[in-house]
Amino acid sequence: MTRASGSLTRYIFLGMAVGLFVGWLWPDFALDLKPLSTVFIRLIKSLIAPLIFSTLVVGIAGHGNLKQVGRMGLKAIVYFEVLTTLALIVGLVAVNTVRPGAGVTLRGAEAASEIITHRQTLADVVTHIVPQSIVQAAAEGEVLQIVVFALLFSLGLAAIPEEKRRVVVNFCDAVAETMFRVAGIVMLYAPVGVGAAIAVTVGSRGMSVLVNLGMLILTLYGALIVFAAGVLVPVALVTGVPLRKFIAAVREPALIAFSTTSSEAALPKAFEGLEAMGVPRRIVAFVLPTGYSFNLDGSTLYLSLTSVFVAQAAGIDMPLSTQILMMVTLMLTSKGVAGVPRGALIILAGALSSFGLPLEGVAVILGVDSILDMGRTTINVIGNCLATVVVARWEGEFPPASPAVVPP
Repeated sequence: MTRASGSLTRYIFLGMAVGLFVGWLWPDFALDLKPLSTVFIRLIKSLIAPLIFSTLVVGIAGHGNLKQVGRMGLKAIVYFEVLTTLALIVGLVAVNTVRPGAGVTLRGAEAASEIITHRQTLADVVTHIVPQSIVQAAAEGEVLQIVVFALLFSLGLAAIPEEKRRVVVNFCDAVAETMFRVAGIVMLYAPVGVGAAIAVTVGSRGMSVLVNLGMLILTLYGALIVFAAGVLVPVALVTGVPLRKFIAAVREPALIAFSTTSSEAALPKAFEGLEAMGVPRRIVAFVLPTGYSFNLDGSTLYLSLTSVFVAQAAGIDMPLSTQILMMVTLMLTSKGVAGVPRGALIILAGALSSFGLPLEGVAVILGVDSILDMGRTTINVIGNCLATVVVARWEGEFPPASPAVVPP
């Protein structure tokens, strides 16, 4: 990590600390800081579409290795499914061991009604992957739709004569380099945006949220830590990912994700960190955005934990067979939820309705969801960064951690 990047990390930590105290001591003033965090997130999101599109086009059409794209896609999907399954299992074990829902009173079904009316079916998720307009997809920050269009565009571009293809590839390469420079400029504002985001979260919810439903918060964060230490770290070690370099690469994206509760806000910095770590840009451009829809480790763990939490709070004894069936349902319906506002709550509401559990549970969780979202979003980002490095290792395009490590 460069000295400038290390300084930025320190300033982000300082911004988070200042935001925490401002939100705690002056909550009304903290709420007025929301535009500062909104501006930061909007600036970052404005870079995502041109960054993903240009890097993917250069990576696929510029190198012409279409077989590698299919091979990477298959490896990535298999990896995503295995890791999200493990995340569901960790959440299920945690909620059944700690039983954070015991003694919680459910109320406020009205607050959940709006969420449940907007739930998605599996068919909705599948059709949502395909963009009806690339302009609309870019404007709405639909990462997976941008990836799909970029893939189609690259396939078409690869089929035209070299002299014409080179003009477009060179243009996209220049756009990608420009976007990385712009991202560097925007990140100078990160400590202010991050601090404001923390201040707004603490100021709007108050420190009392750490007491009310505190067991749910502790259980989720404990489960996320167990998943990171018990799943992500062993995966990194087995596949030969150098942990120190990886931690240095994901430190700033993780801080941004935690403070803003936005995976998209962390995406440009994750791009930069992984590429600086030695992962080829074309692999980062394909695997990382795809993982934002198919590899939501933190969100799937959250869903398994909170769904059983609601059953416990309602006094419903849910047998293990039913819990497993619910986990399978959540695994299928949680894909593509990243770009949907309060997407995890929407999926949760749909699962509760399908299995006859009270929707009041969504209203209870809604009160502390911003705190829960900080943890699950952070794990989403870290998990996707690790997936990108692992796929690069499997493709033989990432250097081994040491001479003793043999790529799988």
